[in-house]
Amino acid sequence: MPAPVTVAAARSAAAKKYEKYVGSWAVERPDAPALALPLHPPTERTALADQASAVGWVRSWAGQHGVEWGERAWASLGRQSVPVRLVLTRPDDVASFAGRVPHWHRASSRARSLIGGAHGGDPARARELRDAVVRSIRAITDLDDADFGRLADTLAWLSEHPESGLYIRQLPIRGVDTKWVGRHEPLVARLHRAATGREDLGLAPKPDLIRMRFLDPALAPGGLCDVAAPLSEAAGLAIRPRTVFVFENLESVLAMPPWHDAIVVHGSGYAVERISRLPWVETARLVYWGDLDTHGFAILNRLRAQALLPHTVLMDLATLDAFTDLWVPEPTPAMGALTHLDPDELAVVTGLSERGGIRLEQERIPWAHALEALRRSSEA
Repeated sequence: MPAPVTVAAARSAAAKKYEKYVGSWAVERPDAPALALPLHPPTERTALADQASAVGWVRSWAGQHGVEWGERAWASLGRQSVPVRLVLTRPDDVASFAGRVPHWHRASSRARSLIGGAHGGDPARARELRDAVVRSIRAITDLDDADFGRLADTLAWLSEHPESGLYIRQLPIRGVDTKWVGRHEPLVARLHRAATGREDLGLAPKPDLIRMRFLDPALAPGGLCDVAAPLSEAAGLAIRPRTVFVFENLESVLAMPPWHDAIVVHGSGYAVERISRLPWVETARLVYWGDLDTHGFAILNRLRAQALLPHTVLMDLATLDAFTDLWVPEPTPAMGALTHLDPDELAVVTGLSERGGIRLEQERIPWAHALEALRRSSEA
C-alpha cells in the first residue's frame, strides 16, 4: 500500500507538472484538471499503529485548496473524514500550490502578448507560433520586463520590414543593439520564423571575411601583403598566382616567408569550402596543410567536395610517425563519412585511431621541416 502523500511531496509533484506543462498551459488552457493526485490516506491498520501520525497527516491537509475528502467507516475508530485526492482544475491553481505564481503570471501574460495577432490571422502561422512559444516559454519568461519589451518590439518591426537589409546597428528599435541581438538571436529567430514563415530576419549579413597573405609583393593589391577582405571582393581580384597554400593554423599563415608567385589563405576550419568561390584558385596549384587529426581530414574532405583537388603536405603516416613525441590525444574525433579522400588519406585516418586516437597539430612540427616540405610540394 503506498504511503500517504505529504503536502510537501504533493507540492513537489505540482512543481514538476508545472515545469513540464507551463508552456502549453500558457497558450491554451487544458480541458481536463491540470493536476489530479491520489493522496493515499492511511488505512485503519496504519492509523491504529500510529494514531498521532495519522491525525497529523489529516490535519496537514485541512484548508488546502483542491482537496477532496472521503468518509471511512473503521470498526475500531468509527467514521473518519480523510483527504483522498488533490484536484487542481486550473493551471493557476497548480502554480499557486507549487509556489510559482509570479512565474505563471509572466508566462501566461507574455504568451498571450506574443501570440495575439502576430501571425497576421493565418491559422497555420498561428499554430506554428503557439508551438514556438511553448518551446521557448522558459527563455521568454526569464527575460526581465525591459528585455521582453525589446523582444516584442523587435518581432513587430521585423514582421513589418521583412527585407530591410539593415545591419543590426541600424535597427530603429530603442535598446536593441548588436550585443542584445547576439544574446537573444536564437529566440528572436525562432519566434520570427514561426510568425512569418521566413527563414531569416531580413537583415544584412556581416561580410564574410577571408584572411590572405600575398607572399609575392607583385600579387599584393595596392601593396597590401596581409589582408582580411570580404570574400566577394577577394574573388574579384585580377590575379593568377601559381601556388595557393591553404593552412588551418593562423600562426603558420603569418610565419610564411616571401614566396614567388604564391598566396597563403587561412582556411578557417570547416568554413574552408569558401576557397571554391575564389576564381583565381582554379588555375593555381592548391596545397592544403591541416592538422594531422580526424578534423584535419574532415576539412580536407569538405574542400574536395567543392570539386577542388588540393595537394596535401605533412598529412601522411611518415610525418605522423616522425614526431611521436609531439602526439597528443584527440578528445573529440570528427564524425561522418569521408567520401572524398583517397585510400592513402583514409589509411592515415585509420592510423590515428590505431595509435590510440591521437593527433599531431601542425604548429608542433618544426618550422624548418615544414618549410622544406612546403617547397617540395609547391615545386612538384
